[in-house]
Amino acid sequence: MMAHFAKVENSLVTQVIVISNDVCGEPTLDFPETEALGQTFIADTLKLEGTWKQTSLNNNFRGTYAGIGYTYDADADVFIVPQPFPSWTLDANHDWQPPTPKPEGDYSWNEEELEWVAI
Repeated sequence: MMAHFAKVENSLVTQVIVISNDVCGEPTLDFPETEALGQTFIADTLKLEGTWKQTSLNNNFRGTYAGIGYTYDADADVFIVPQPFPSWTLDANHDWQPPTPKPEGDYSWNEEELEWVAI
């Protein structure tokens, strides 16, 4: 198993790295205890600067697995996927929602017309 850490600069994820769980104290320790150990390893052993936040490949914490270009909301302590379309808004669960709900079936979003189009 491996631990994943995202570098956050100005609330934006710019890099994601993978380090051994052994470095983070797993399986004995769990998040958030593992994060501090991983951050120390990243700074002292890997000599990487910046703010590093642990992210969960299984989405067990911080909302979703972080990817480059994702946003980190420090107040909510979650990673947020990039906005798929300018008209979509973020809901209370930090998920992007279209202006109108997606109908049942195979549809794709048409941003120019602001509507769902059957595929």
